[in-house]
Amino acid sequence: MIRILALLASLVLLAACDETQLNEAKEDLGDFNMRVSFVYTDKALQWPLSRAAETSEWNEPIERALEARLGRYNGAGKYDVAITLEGFLLATGGIPVLVNPKSAAVVNVFVYDVTTKTYLLKEHQMKIFEDTTGESAIFGSGYSRTKAEQIDGLALKIVDGLEEYMAAQHAEKGWFNGGESPETLAEPEPVTAPADTAAVAE
Repeated sequence: MIRILALLASLVLLAACDETQLNEAKEDLGDFNMRVSFVYTDKALQWPLSRAAETSEWNEPIERALEARLGRYNGAGKYDVAITLEGFLLATGGIPVLVNPKSAAVVNVFVYDVTTKTYLLKEHQMKIFEDTTGESAIFGSGYSRTKAEQIDGLALKIVDGLEEYMAAQHAEKGWFNGGESPETLAEPEPVTAPADTAAVAE
């Protein structure tokens, strides 16, 4: 029994160390400077077994995370960023240790180069799962977090994932290099809400 408890304690500590932080170090994003951001949530599906939440409850947390993370870059380029929430599940309480449901969200993300009038990223889908903390590792986030805390955590993870993906594309494909012809999808208009986004459920 002592060994089991010790193992659980160590797993809890490891899980807590992996939690995404709002003020993490910047990535290398070249000349990136976010001119404007858009968040669309009205067509999102609430998946079965989720805590009830209005889609509008996601807007402010995602906008706040975008400003905190992507709004801090002051490069010479101008880029528009959009995120559309496609579906979400906010975990309810589980069975401690054995069954700990995780909150999750699916989003489509867009990055538009204002200078070249092209999309660097268009309707790229990301599946996001909430961080495991010390409490949620044992009891599940349905017990350890409020609905608002779950949404805030997922919003930060969404933007954190986008920031890391953009940094990887900058390194691998030359995004945000001052119009040096990275791989793009040509579009004449700025980022707007898709005419018909297909909601995703798993």
